[in-house]
Amino acid sequence: MGDMFRSEQMALCQVFIQPEAAYTSVSELGETGCVQFRDLNSNVNAFQRKFVTEVRRCDELERKIRYIETEIKKDGIALPDIQDDIPRAPNPREIIDLEAHLEKTETEMIELAQNEVNMKSNYMELTELRKVLENTQGFFSDQEVLNLDSTNRPGGVIDEATAQHRGRLGFVAGVINRERVFAFERMLWRISRGNVFLRRSDLDEPLNDPATGHPIYKTVFVAFFQGEQLKNRIKKVCTGFHASLYPCPSSHNEREEMVKNVRTRLEDLKLVLSQTEDHRSRVLATVSKNLPSWSIMVKKMKAIYHTLNLFNMDVTKKCLIGECWVPTKDLPIVQKALSDGSAAVGSTIPSFINVIDTNEMPPTFNRTNKFTRGFQNLIDSYGIASYRECNPALYTCITFPFLFAVMFGDLGHGLILLLFGGWMVVSEQKLARIKNGGEIWNIFFGGRYIILLMGLFSCYTGFIYNDVFSKSMNIFGSNWKNQYNTSTVLANEHLQLDPNTTAIGVYPLGLDPVWQLADNKIIFLNSFKMKLSIIVGVLHMIFGVCMSVCNFVHFKRYSSIFLEFVPQVLFLLLLFGYMVFMMFFKWFKYNPYTDFTPDTPACAPSVLIMFINMMLFKRTPPFPNCNEYMFESQPELQKTFVIIGLICIPWMLLGKPLYILATRRKTVAHVKHNGELTGNMELAEGETPLPTGSSENEEGAGGAHGHDDEPMSEIYIHQGIHTIEYVLSTISHTASYLRLWALSLAHAQLSEVLWNMVLSLGLKMSPYTGAIALYVIFGAWCLFTLAILVMMEGLSAFLHTLRLHWVEFMSKFYEGMGYVFQPFSFKSIIDGEEEEG
Repeated sequence: MGDMFRSEQMALCQVFIQPEAAYTSVSELGETGCVQFRDLNSNVNAFQRKFVTEVRRCDELERKIRYIETEIKKDGIALPDIQDDIPRAPNPREIIDLEAHLEKTETEMIELAQNEVNMKSNYMELTELRKVLENTQGFFSDQEVLNLDSTNRPGGVIDEATAQHRGRLGFVAGVINRERVFAFERMLWRISRGNVFLRRSDLDEPLNDPATGHPIYKTVFVAFFQGEQLKNRIKKVCTGFHASLYPCPSSHNEREEMVKNVRTRLEDLKLVLSQTEDHRSRVLATVSKNLPSWSIMVKKMKAIYHTLNLFNMDVTKKCLIGECWVPTKDLPIVQKALSDGSAAVGSTIPSFINVIDTNEMPPTFNRTNKFTRGFQNLIDSYGIASYRECNPALYTCITFPFLFAVMFGDLGHGLILLLFGGWMVVSEQKLARIKNGGEIWNIFFGGRYIILLMGLFSCYTGFIYNDVFSKSMNIFGSNWKNQYNTSTVLANEHLQLDPNTTAIGVYPLGLDPVWQLADNKIIFLNSFKMKLSIIVGVLHMIFGVCMSVCNFVHFKRYSSIFLEFVPQVLFLLLLFGYMVFMMFFKWFKYNPYTDFTPDTPACAPSVLIMFINMMLFKRTPPFPNCNEYMFESQPELQKTFVIIGLICIPWMLLGKPLYILATRRKTVAHVKHNGELTGNMELAEGETPLPTGSSENEEGAGGAHGHDDEPMSEIYIHQGIHTIEYVLSTISHTASYLRLWALSLAHAQLSEVLWNMVLSLGLKMSPYTGAIALYVIFGAWCLFTLAILVMMEGLSAFLHTLRLHWVEFMSKFYEGMGYVFQPFSFKSIIDGEEEEG
């Protein structure tokens, strides 16, 4: 957890690598994943860099792998999972064998695919011919067979022209897509002026497209006509409508013989297709065993060459030079990776790393684990922390689920969240292998520990509220005892139980279950939860203001502690902290067991009215026999607090600008007196010299907090905006924490309405019908509970909790002006591509 208090210290380094060891060294650095390289060739075109040929070669290999993977998925072959044994980057010499293997496999797959398409086309043509021959049997009547069958006539064969000249009909047979039949029929009628006789029959079974495999519905047709000219016209129309024409003998015997031949050829072709499919499946099954490993190896090799393109070659062209950001804790790991890379190729000259000084702000790197990663992502969604700035994620691990639970305080609903989060945590290794779960599932699984803690804290607050699905638990028994007889209780609707006589001690933990039966339950819970939300909110904001001291001390801005932190915390404590104190003092002082009338609950003043009167310097007349104030000298103390709070406003507004102005004048006078920087040079108008190595320079470079280059007018404006924002936000943020009360009350009332309006319907029925009805009603109640109270209300409470941290808490000390550390890591590259895929 110590690493999460603030981002890790980073170092800008130069890496010197020998060209022969560059590939293996960068491969080792990619496995460690702790180096972020900078582009030293930003002015060089991407196509003119040194290793662009190797990158293109990797792109070609990736294209071949994607093609083979598409063919494997098309056949429904499952790819093995290699998350437990991820291969390392291949040796450049090994990639030649891989390239040859992929080239051979791709060529074979393309040939098989093309042959399969050709054979399927032939198969579909033969199938259409068979359908034509079979479906045209009924198109020819006996008389037409006698007229058209030239073999039945004595005198030998008569050619088609002679037959048509003697008045016999010619015909054209074929197959056309079903959706084009009606347009095709209209066109034939128009070109022949009604002199074409068309017979058609729809095929019952669809045919498969050889290229796409999609089903195609077709229709067999026979067009009877007379004359050679009309025949040519019909054939042109068939070509225009993409109809397939097939030879069809007019003789019945010839058609029967032809159908037999076609069926024989279809059986032979089906056998060849089956053997081709088996061969294709064997090839793909063999390749599929190694394809995921090949894909990872190519991705790693491409990432290595892409990273090497960021390096610069020295003038002697005997060394590659790179610049990178490295966490200082990982410098030994980087040095070892460079040594291993040089040793892998037997390089005699070792590679080394050199730390260099810079004024550039380093990237922000917060080292996380699987538990803290979800909370860190919540903070990073608002803004990446400035370098070495305090990290709110450390405290969010507890405050986030706690504030959520204050709004979601129900033991039953919290238990549902706890079980769901616990299931994801226990089964995280198995669930992590799900790649196509969708974006919503990835969000839930990424925040599994957040959900687990939210459910655990909700169970705790639900136990404190004594709320389980809108009902209470009677664990310790009630501390309220009824002192009246039955007739008095039943006859008096407005009877109230006096705590002085009916309450026995303090309930051990949480709320007394008797409040579930009280008519003034809402009034009591309103007051209790509203005060609780204000107390939690003020403590949360005070903690946020105190966290700014850690930033001031780290960046050596000690003046800001007195000029910013002290007036801010005084303003918050003397006004709203005092209001919280009055709440506790009111609970402590006023009780029903005293005989002193001003200290009885009836004389207890309203804290809100007292706070408003304190700010407006007003007084409210008390009730008879009651005191206006809770203790002596309270009005003088309140006036003192308000006056000090008002003094804090100009303190925040003018303190820091005046300090900066005095510091600049002192610096200018010191420089002119010593002559250290000016010498014979003259400063430009308005330019302020600064000593090198000053603390202001360091803090400006480290955390983006410096004001050295800003004119005084902008500093006054900036400080004025900051002061107005803080003063107004202190009031608005305190009121914003009332959402803890509002959502908690709304959740409890929705739960109670759902119980009374749905589940109690089955409980109020007669035993036999009620049992059947309760079986159905319980299902509806579970559905509404999960959909509305757990999902919708849980999401609403989650978003409100997120707002309380982003705005009300983090605005007190968090700048979020940094940029994230993105190391060169094979794991992140592979995981990122899998998520995109």
